[in-house]
Amino acid sequence: MTDERRTIGTKGAAGRGSRGGSPSSGARSLAGKTPASGKPVRKAAAPAEPVEPADTPAVETPPAATKAVTSGAAKTTKGATSGAKKSAATGPGATKKAASAKRATGASAKRPASSRSTAGGSRLRAVTEEDAAAAAAAAAEEAARETRTASGRATLPGLPVEDIVLAVAQAAQRVLGSDWEHRLALAFAALRKRLTGDFEVDEFGFDPQLTEILIAAVEPLAETWFRLEVRGAENIPTDGGALLVANHSGTVPLDGVMTGYAVKKYSGRDLRPLGADLVFALPFVGQMARRAGATLACTQDAERLLGTGEIAGVWPEGFKGIGKPFAERYKLQRFGRGGFVSSALRAQVPIVPVSIVGAEEIYPLVGNVPSLARLLGLPYLPVTPFFPLLGPLGMIPLPSKWIIEFGEPIRTDAYEPDAADDPMLLFNVTDQVRETIQQTLYRLLVDRGNAFF
Repeated sequence: MTDERRTIGTKGAAGRGSRGGSPSSGARSLAGKTPASGKPVRKAAAPAEPVEPADTPAVETPPAATKAVTSGAAKTTKGATSGAKKSAATGPGATKKAASAKRATGASAKRPASSRSTAGGSRLRAVTEEDAAAAAAAAAEEAARETRTASGRATLPGLPVEDIVLAVAQAAQRVLGSDWEHRLALAFAALRKRLTGDFEVDEFGFDPQLTEILIAAVEPLAETWFRLEVRGAENIPTDGGALLVANHSGTVPLDGVMTGYAVKKYSGRDLRPLGADLVFALPFVGQMARRAGATLACTQDAERLLGTGEIAGVWPEGFKGIGKPFAERYKLQRFGRGGFVSSALRAQVPIVPVSIVGAEEIYPLVGNVPSLARLLGLPYLPVTPFFPLLGPLGMIPLPSKWIIEFGEPIRTDAYEPDAADDPMLLFNVTDQVRETIQQTLYRLLVDRGNAFF
């Protein structure tokens, strides 16, 4: 059977092509390319592909776009022959091919090298060592994240919860001590008891549980801020009654708080302060003072406390001591008429002189507003370098170095209880206590050196 089909551009018999009339020759003639007879057409070398970043993912490219990219790139290469340039510019579909090549070339410039393909199919970029390292790091991070989540740790996007918790724990340990967790648990347990009403107070209103909480709250202020140093703690009686007599200063009576903290820490006993009438007349302050063990500085209450074996504390200078100007710091004022000596003689308890250095510098008193103080019912209205200039910030005490020394007890059991009615004896004992504290203050100031460093 004879094949009547003819191939485009065929001049010979059906089904057979000639050298000059083959399908490829006919296609070239339609495109305007007529190469010289007997000379093979030399194809233009494809330009070298630029090196792209190693972490670009491989993307499949359609064959049509791939051919357009290859054709356009071949026609714009500097190594192409002049004949190929001329035929591409003058051939019958040159305009459409040029436009297609331009679009494809633009897309090729924007598309990563790993997404370019040859006419035979897509080509993927080989995995480099950087790719392997990045993949391994990503896998390790994912595994660590899953481990943290599985262990119950909180993970929030963009918020380093673990670092925050660690920083808070370190700060608590630095401020509250190494056993801060145990102490915090005890504080919460005491608070739970208070909320349920499971606590007791004595006849003076003293609340031991509340005092424990206050001591724990004062400790960072005493140990870290004031760097408190305690001397002569062995002179605090471990049992029985005693009367602690100390100097008073500081504009705000923080020296009484620090003395109570030192007694509790080094002897395990509670200090029962004797306060002035104004302390208990102030709202909230008077109630807290009662709960902390304070009572009115009168002969009856003092003798009752000392008679039951408590440690009482008194500051005979009173408001004249805490309200004196900074220029008169560490100069003791009058100790009154010796009422505290009378109470100690009647209760037959020792008198322990206490010298406090450091309180004078926390609020340097440089002025006073007496008219406004009388209007408010206060003994004085202090003016310091920072208050009232800085408002509430001026109430932050300066970080001065503190030293509290408990002196050798002065025995009173050598006298009869009736000797408390002898004014001359009261004067002599009072003067002895005052001079002991004053001389100790001078010595402690020399030992301390700079007040802040």
